[in-house]
Amino acid sequence: MREGGFPAAAGDSLQDNYEGETMSSRELTVDAELEKLQRVSFSYFLNETNPVNGLVIDKTAMDWPASIAATGLALAAYPVAVERGFMPRAAAIERTLTTLRFFWNSPQGPEPDVTGYHGFYYHFLDMQTGRRAWQCELSTIDSQR
Repeated sequence: MREGGFPAAAGDSLQDNYEGETMSSRELTVDAELEKLQRVSFSYFLNETNPVNGLVIDKTAMDWPASIAATGLALAAYPVAVERGFMPRAAAIERTLTTLRFFWNSPQGPEPDVTGYHGFYYHFLDMQTGRRAWQCELSTIDSQR
């Protein structure tokens, strides 16, 4: 066996490449590690979402706002989480509807303290009120129009 786990010679068996592990047991280990990483990554959305409006904090820093990007990513992650068994379907539906209802009813207009304007949303939103945070721009990338 060469450094890095590569076979010493061109004809070596793949089954012998992992110090006695068969390829299928190695794959199971990788699959288990990948599932753990997915589950831990998804837990961000479970723990960092405002249950009242569905907004997701952009990063876990003190007094940091939600972002339209993080919230959109959560909406995309919920169906995957259901498929993988990370959350019940009913919970995913409830979270999705909460978020969509918030945006449907959110204040839109030219005022500086609204959620969006003409169907575009401000990139950073206050976690509690959902209104524009800081003096951020309307997000043309993260909004659907």
